Amino acid sequence: MNATLLQALPIEELRQRSSTKWRRYPVDVLPLFVAETDYALAPAITRALTRAVELGDTGYTPPQPGVSDAFVGFAERRWGWHIDPATVRWTGDVMMGVVEILRRVIDPGDRVVVMPPVYPPFFDTVEEAGGVVERVPLARTTTGWEIDLAALEAALIRGARAVLLCSPHNPTGTVHSAATLAALAELAERFGAVVVSDEIHAPLTHVPHAFVPFLAASDAASRVGYAVTSASKTFNLAGLKCAVMIAGGPAQARVLQSLPWEVEWRTGLFGALANVAAYSIESDEWLDSLGATLLESRGLLARLLAEHLPEARFLPPEAGFLGWVDVSAYGWGDNPSRRILRDAKVALHHGPLFGTEGIGHVRINFACSPDLLAEAVRRIGALRAP
Repeated sequence: MNATLLQALPIEELRQRSSTKWRRYPVDVLPLFVAETDYALAPAITRALTRAVELGDTGYTPPQPGVSDAFVGFAERRWGWHIDPATVRWTGDVMMGVVEILRRVIDPGDRVVVMPPVYPPFFDTVEEAGGVVERVPLARTTTGWEIDLAALEAALIRGARAVLLCSPHNPTGTVHSAATLAALAELAERFGAVVVSDEIHAPLTHVPHAFVPFLAASDAASRVGYAVTSASKTFNLAGLKCAVMIAGGPAQARVLQSLPWEVEWRTGLFGALANVAAYSIESDEWLDSLGATLLESRGLLARLLAEHLPEARFLPPEAGFLGWVDVSAYGWGDNPSRRILRDAKVALHHGPLFGTEGIGHVRINFACSPDLLAEAVRRIGALRAP
């Protein structure tokens, strides 16, 4: 059965939101930069949050908010991933989880591999944890991007002690294969390194691609790895503050259990309630509809770029709702989003913030209405006119 497509909320309603996407720029700017979506919440989430407000249930997050059991059930249904609930902990958001794990598994000054172009907070997170960024850029192929295993091995030989993995990858939308993840895990184990995998975009993997949890990629992955994820990107819950940390095995579970108590206390009660509802079976139908909607929107973006920006280079992402677009052919500078914002009144994410590999690139959020996306690309395309 084909999933029903979601309809984005009217822009008049969206502009009543108080989140970053709708308050960062003036009303004449179309905001397609930050990773917020324009759809109504999944009904199970709305019910959970509405009931909490009715009850005045706005106190502290309880010791067992149900997040671990909910995520375990979700992972089993969606990916066939069997997780011991005892290996799951929770915190405020994915980057909080990443930095707290890194603090426990590296020493100050240790090098941590990141794979640009990559989500900008990766660089800051490594530094916050006391590490030093070791850049191992993704390898560009004729069909997409992939982890450069030879360069990764060289970094580990030079002494890198950890690998910060983005899986699926932001901004390219790459879904790493099971073979690649297993090879990465084997390298990490051989050199005594730890892998921390940010898997926040996993529920948005597009058919026919299949998401493979890093910790399930091989026995070696379970011995060297941690995963950190959240329902926040998929279900538009970033402001509610809840993420889960998963240990690959007993040794990693002891590390998570040793984290300071306030790491879990940073979890917002509404975030916990919303994540439990998002991961429940009640939200599966909505998630299927979101996936079908994003596939349509991804295809529309490709057609719009071909029509209005024919020299742009765009490979449709294998996961997520973020398009990574090379517009360097138009000569709009190293950071073309600045010219696009100034002259087209469209806000896109700044390519160079993802690393030097992002020079000449923009990241565009296509989780919006077809009309808004079409207007945004039309405005950008008009900049080509002499």
